[in-house]
Amino acid sequence: MIAEKDEALDMLPDAWDSKGRPAVRARSGGWLSAAMILGVELCERLTTLGIAVNFITYLIGSMHLGNAEAANTVTNFMGTSFMLCLFGGFVSDTFLGRYLTIAIFAAVQALGVTILTISTAVHRLRPPACTTDPSTQTSTCIRASGSQLGVLYFALYLTALGTGGLKSSVSGFGSDQFDEKDRAEKVQMMRFFNWFFFIISIGSLLAVTVLVYIQDNFGRKWGYGLCVGAICFGLIMFLSGTKRYRFKKLVGSPLTQIAAVVVASWRKRKVELPADLALLYNGDGDEQKVEGEEDGYMRSKLKQKLPHTKQFRFLDHAAINKDPSLTKQSKWQLSTLTDVEEVKIVARMIPIWATTIMFWTVYAQMTTFSVAQATTMNRHLGHSFKIPAGSLTVFFVSSILLTVPIYDRIVVPVSRRFTGNPHGLTPLQRIGVGLVMSTLAMIAAALTEIKRLKVARSNPAYLKKGAIVPISVFWLVPQFFLVGSGAAFTYIGQLDFFLRECPKGMKTMSTGLFLSTLSLGFFVSSILVTVVHKITGQTGHNAWLADNLNQGKLYNFYWLLAAMCLVNFFLYLVAARWYVYKESRTPEDESMADVELVEAEASFAKLA
Repeated sequence: MIAEKDEALDMLPDAWDSKGRPAVRARSGGWLSAAMILGVELCERLTTLGIAVNFITYLIGSMHLGNAEAANTVTNFMGTSFMLCLFGGFVSDTFLGRYLTIAIFAAVQALGVTILTISTAVHRLRPPACTTDPSTQTSTCIRASGSQLGVLYFALYLTALGTGGLKSSVSGFGSDQFDEKDRAEKVQMMRFFNWFFFIISIGSLLAVTVLVYIQDNFGRKWGYGLCVGAICFGLIMFLSGTKRYRFKKLVGSPLTQIAAVVVASWRKRKVELPADLALLYNGDGDEQKVEGEEDGYMRSKLKQKLPHTKQFRFLDHAAINKDPSLTKQSKWQLSTLTDVEEVKIVARMIPIWATTIMFWTVYAQMTTFSVAQATTMNRHLGHSFKIPAGSLTVFFVSSILLTVPIYDRIVVPVSRRFTGNPHGLTPLQRIGVGLVMSTLAMIAAALTEIKRLKVARSNPAYLKKGAIVPISVFWLVPQFFLVGSGAAFTYIGQLDFFLRECPKGMKTMSTGLFLSTLSLGFFVSSILVTVVHKITGQTGHNAWLADNLNQGKLYNFYWLLAAMCLVNFFLYLVAARWYVYKESRTPEDESMADVELVEAEASFAKLA
């Protein structure tokens, strides 16, 4: 009886077990549950990056696509994966919950990678190898047919769907295993996020080294087969922890709230706003309470009321109550003033959001043209070992891991003296540093390509397609390091900015905003490549992105990106100067809602 009483007192009020009963602290969550989630994330990271970093070489070498088309295929795959995180987050928050979302989409990813493995193993799903005419030494390659590419793309985007759904929920579900209200468990949660970042870093390193080596030396079917085994093992490990997990009830998607405010304001756009702000609807009582019932248990969501702001006044129409006699109205017809103000906060962040997209466009080049450059350069290390082209991204991953401790140990103490900020640089300053690095990276990439082509044009034999130019592949290291270091600044700065500045009830939305910049960055890269390829041509003297890089002008594409980065940086400076952090705003200018730093840590593992 005493044990049962103690157990009842140790039940968590906002978490349930797999059978829908209040979770008991001692028998649920904690590090054992977190380890299962870390396992599936390690396998997901290994699988996704193991496909992405080296896929362009398969598309060019085995499917015989041109450089531009192959680059767009990779960037579209990565962009779709990140964009589907928004879809996965919506499904998780509104319908399935994080546990089911992870389980279902991990299975979808496993199916996609299985089909991808089959497409690389079955000869009929690939075009024949290139043939060389002995007399002219010219190669003839047959491009993959529509049906062969159809199978490949179906597998690829099925994998992207699984990746997006899994990635949207895995770190959040990990944080659910710790009680933020308990001081000891809150500390453990922060340690969990550190381990989360460590795990995805290990997965990244294994993908760009071991997995890429297996793909290049033993065959794609073995490399992708290992990916299938990894994600299946991760799924089994994840499911094995079902009885110990802590589950949180569905709270609805912020996307629905934003859509409801926009629709309600549009419907009442012709209704005159009242002069007295007190006439705008803001719910009953001091707090808004949303209740629902699931499995016999009640849940509640409390929102702190926010003061009215003058910007984006057209959204205030959503809070006009045309018929106060009605006791209940649809959220698509009437929104509370607090809901409207939360949407306004997101709207104010849009200029910063828009000007960070360009960084991820540069980031996309590290898995496309930079890898394609590596295939034409001397990759030998010593006399026997040849570095796989896709493994050059190890310098990119390493620079991220090096930049984080250097920033904490050196940059923060030094910048603290000049800025007076205890955290060193502000989030917007960190993003600015990353944007500068992206510009420098494209300048370095252009100069390296000019040097590579100068060596290639010194001998006509090097101008042939597939010829290896006698210049060390390590000339590409500066651009990888600059983008990697820039990613560390931009990525952490974006997370800190979005999670601190977003309303507390929009945790999913804040990470969704960040991930959408990655997605759009990859898509912008695809658009740029398509436009440049169409204008300059596929072959000939003026072609920038020629199928034969040794006869192209890739350096011009890098110069274009550098110029766009520079223009984007000045636009960012304008947006950053206009933006005022919430703690510096008066109540009339902005809400005073707060976001805990631990929530920023919660999404640290969302990258790539």
